[in-house]
Amino acid sequence: MSRYDEEAKYDRPKRRTRPRTKDRPSYDDAAIGFVFTRDRGRYACWVEDPDGGREVTAMKARQLGRTGVIVGDRVKLDGNASGDEGSLARIVEVLPRTTLLRRSADDDDPVERPLVANADQLVIVVAVANPEPRTGLIDRFLVAAYDAGMRPLLCLTKTDLADPDPLLSIYRPLGVESVATHQGGDLTELQEQLDDRTSVLVGHSGVGKSTLVNGIIPGAARAVGIVNEVTGRGRHTSTNTVVLRLPDGGWLIDTPGIRSFGLAHVDPDKLIGAFPDLAEIAADCPRGCTHAADAPDCALDEAVAEGRADAERVASFRRLVASRGSAN
Repeated sequence: MSRYDEEAKYDRPKRRTRPRTKDRPSYDDAAIGFVFTRDRGRYACWVEDPDGGREVTAMKARQLGRTGVIVGDRVKLDGNASGDEGSLARIVEVLPRTTLLRRSADDDDPVERPLVANADQLVIVVAVANPEPRTGLIDRFLVAAYDAGMRPLLCLTKTDLADPDPLLSIYRPLGVESVATHQGGDLTELQEQLDDRTSVLVGHSGVGKSTLVNGIIPGAARAVGIVNEVTGRGRHTSTNTVVLRLPDGGWLIDTPGIRSFGLAHVDPDKLIGAFPDLAEIAADCPRGCTHAADAPDCALDEAVAEGRADAERVASFRRLVASRGSAN
């Protein structure tokens, strides 16, 4: 017997495997859920049904791999999506997002952190006094809203303590809508702005977000804090993101108090796209123009000089551009 034949008996038999198929489940009949919270790998999803809706607990399917699932995502649910106690569905697909609110840890960190998906509106809650408004942070929230494709709304609180007009005058050139409130006051105007929308509340600690939520949604029971008389800063009374259903339709997403908001991920060209009148003028800018006040040969300067653009509006837009690299 040859050497080859002698050793052939040690050859391992070939494994028989099923041929791979390119066909994948379509999940056309899967239930569609809205993710409203996540806790230790479990996602709470709201599924609309003829009875009004049900809460379904789900886990992310292995096939999604590194695909992230965040609050606000619309997802397809496979498995047991009955919502019965002890049942568990699988998130098998994340549907395309219409908007994505993002932030970076700081302005030197290019890694973006997705916060909320598919929200229509960013409600920037600002106290006109106690604590004093921080226009730098407001500007950053506005940039984040425009970058995400969300409608910004300024909600001014504590207007019984100070005149809101000086603050509003800063943002009028940008066309930002606003509502004014005070503790114990009528919230009808704010409620009308929230109805049938998915809105995200953001703001510095101590501005009164939790008070607003408790006034709009009976039974919300969000913790209410106070402002430190020495530092003028509020304490983080809301420590997690909570999604609440509005009485007259829509969703309200309350976020923890924020003291900084990194914008390293924002592209200036995308930012100016939120201002169609300025974007049309900026089309004549040199390639790579940042549209900042010191940008050479920026077409916005020529347009202001010729009266084709409002100087205050351009200055306000450039303040937003500058906020991407300034302190909060």
